Amino acid sequence: MKKAPIAVETSCYAGFLRKKGLFVNDDRTAQSVLFPHLAGKPVVAKLEEEHSSSDGGAALLKGVDRALGLSESLAECLRDPRQPGKIAHDFQELLQQRLFGIALGYEDANDARELAHDPVHKLLIDRDPVAGDPLASQPTLSRFENSVGKTDLYRMADTLADVVIERHRRRLGKRCKRITLDFDPTDDPTHGQQEFTFFHGYYDTYCYLPLIGTMAFNGEAEQYLCCALLRPGNSKASLGLVAVLRRLIQKLETAFPKARIRVRLDGGFGNPEVLDFLDAAGVEYVVGLQATKPLKKRARRALGTARRLSRETGETAHVFGETLHKTKHTWPHKRRVIYKAEVVRLEGREPKDNERFVVTNLRQSPKRVYAIYTGRGDPENRIKELKNDLAMDRTSCTRFLANQFRVLLTAAAYVLMQELRFRARHTDCARAQVGTLRLRLLKLAAWVEVSARRIVIHLPRRFPGRPAWLRIAAAVGGVPT
Repeated sequence: MKKAPIAVETSCYAGFLRKKGLFVNDDRTAQSVLFPHLAGKPVVAKLEEEHSSSDGGAALLKGVDRALGLSESLAECLRDPRQPGKIAHDFQELLQQRLFGIALGYEDANDARELAHDPVHKLLIDRDPVAGDPLASQPTLSRFENSVGKTDLYRMADTLADVVIERHRRRLGKRCKRITLDFDPTDDPTHGQQEFTFFHGYYDTYCYLPLIGTMAFNGEAEQYLCCALLRPGNSKASLGLVAVLRRLIQKLETAFPKARIRVRLDGGFGNPEVLDFLDAAGVEYVVGLQATKPLKKRARRALGTARRLSRETGETAHVFGETLHKTKHTWPHKRRVIYKAEVVRLEGREPKDNERFVVTNLRQSPKRVYAIYTGRGDPENRIKELKNDLAMDRTSCTRFLANQFRVLLTAAAYVLMQELRFRARHTDCARAQVGTLRLRLLKLAAWVEVSARRIVIHLPRRFPGRPAWLRIAAAVGGVPT
């Protein structure tokens, strides 16, 4: 028999439980692993370093949060019904523990036991990283998530938008000329007995249907998250949108009184309620429409032209046009509708007609208006980051409100990561995705030392994100020594 390539040296104390089970006390296990053939000499890995962490770069998150005042503002929205004399972890500490944990890749509370003694995580919630009490356990965090009510969640959503808007009001002031709001629904598949999860025909699964809203300033490439609303899986795409827009537009008009506000929405939002609200609000808008028979009839001639051009060139061809359109019963007046008549040619396939329609009050040419509308594609990348890098879809609590709380915490963690990315401008991390930012700037091995005068985080001398890390540290108040 061949020897195993990895030999694990371990000594443990074992005892039998009353029901003939084997009990192993992990705390008394010597952590040493031998790799006999990895190099010219045997390699021994010892998991024994006290007061160490794999999240040493997270001091940047603390600096960013303190600059924004985000976690403190969100914690003020929560009402703590517990008796003060029996509290070991107040709500601000619990919120910060979950918020920073999500940002660092611990999307639920399952890792709380292993992280309870992590010196960097204790430092993030203002505890002594060495002598401070352990952080909250998984059961405590679960009770915390399930204790939040509707009023708390409303305040948190409102505060999240306030913090983001105030950040950019301070940054831009009177230089802000245009603000673009984008909203998109996305699927959040569920696999249990969560409240208000329903089957959605389009996504072909049981799910929630969150509404995600972002805002962009002037011609900047970044879209900043400002809304994350969890909705039942059988909701219409536009459910809750008008209420959210009403609050956001009011806040933006107060913060940026001279800026123009533009709203971009896809076809699922193009219903009379939304369009009537946008007209009454006096904002610019460009909204996708379903390709109905009357609209297709208006675009018929342009489609014929596109077919002819495609035949002549052998390539994809498109023709833009416009019309004034009014529905029979639901639109109170005519609105400007832009159409794109396109014939798509792909190698090895038959030509395919593609007609698209958007309704708008913009005055630019049809081609320019449609280009503005297609700019919606980039905000969808923010949703991918939320789901792929921060696990916004980890809505595994039974209660709907607890899952909405998780979504808001994930949104807050994303706001921190966006601010981290903004502070990294002029570095190679300026356009990095959230997962890359975490890997290069936050996931650093660290040893923490505490003396009477200061706390020292010992980080590697060399790592790929070092220039960006130092730049961000200086931007959030760090002083080179």
